[in-house]
Amino acid sequence: MTDTPDEPAKLRQNPHALRETREKNLEVAIGRQVRELRKRQRMTGSDLAQAAGVSVGMLSKIENGVISPSLSTIQTLAHALRVPLVQLFSGYEEARGCVHTKAGEGAEVDREGTRAGHQYNLLGHIGSNNSGVVVEPYLITLNNESDRFPVFQHEGIEMLYMLDGLLDYRHGDTMYRLEPGDTLLFDSDAPHGPEGMLEFPIRYLSIITYPQQQK
Repeated sequence: MTDTPDEPAKLRQNPHALRETREKNLEVAIGRQVRELRKRQRMTGSDLAQAAGVSVGMLSKIENGVISPSLSTIQTLAHALRVPLVQLFSGYEEARGCVHTKAGEGAEVDREGTRAGHQYNLLGHIGSNNSGVVVEPYLITLNNESDRFPVFQHEGIEMLYMLDGLLDYRHGDTMYRLEPGDTLLFDSDAPHGPEGMLEFPIRYLSIITYPQQQK
């Protein structure tokens, strides 16, 4: 029993589009932004220094990324340049997380509600990030001693990719037969789980995404 997927809407994101190169050093990024905005407004260093109440020498050090200006100084410079404070940080590139897990080295974990004989290997984890989304990738292994009829229900979206074996997987009131190479993408707020274990060994990837908790 399979559903024919709806015709996908035209994807808006261009995966090959690159943003402009950003500076990874915060002081240099702020300095470059101050200098660029000053020149764009045809202000001399002396003009801006006077408007911001700092010395010409101090402004030169800020623009060259030699010193780390205080927040109050950055705020004063933004006011003198007539731009929002955050614009002075716009050239800064924060470090982005990346996790490489070698084959066989995924940490074996117990997820809440895990049944006997269901082995979960967490393939990586990135903590707090700017995307607002948490992604949990698991390699799941079932054997002939695994409990039947496990039902899971949690927030987010889940994707399964079948690697080995033959499995009947339930989502809500519908059963899907999964063979190697098959993918199942679903709203994980509906009851779901492996119901018919037909051919062992059974291994599949489970990638769960859900909103990052706000502190």
